[in-house]
Amino acid sequence: MKIKLTSLYVDDQDRALRFYTEVLGFVKKADFRQGPYRWLTVTSPEEPRGTELQLALNDNPAARAYQQALFQQGQPAAMFFTDDVRGDYERIKARGAEFTVPPTEAPWGSMAVLSDTCGNLIQITQLNWQG
Repeated sequence: MKIKLTSLYVDDQDRALRFYTEVLGFVKKADFRQGPYRWLTVTSPEEPRGTELQLALNDNPAARAYQQALFQQGQPAAMFFTDDVRGDYERIKARGAEFTVPPTEAPWGSMAVLSDTCGNLIQITQLNWQG
């Protein structure tokens, strides 16, 4: 088995698409509409055929409550991996992202946490070992 798709609830799909492409640097993979429903995904430009991230509208009360609870607890809704947390921090911050946790060293590597402007905290992580 392979993981090909995971979903992240957002409170505004257009704003999410701008953030995940223009600020984080992902690329739009799919954008289809059927009536009021919109299927929207992004992927890494480093792996265009890799795992997709669905930016799903949080119009479901359970999804909205889950998203808000994670945010209020300071729990990241998603984690992205990088080879250079500090470099990505500077690049992403220069594009207007607001970080809640600046680059921080840990025994396993380093990480930083930012708001995606759509109701989620996102963690970027650099590991000290090959995983």
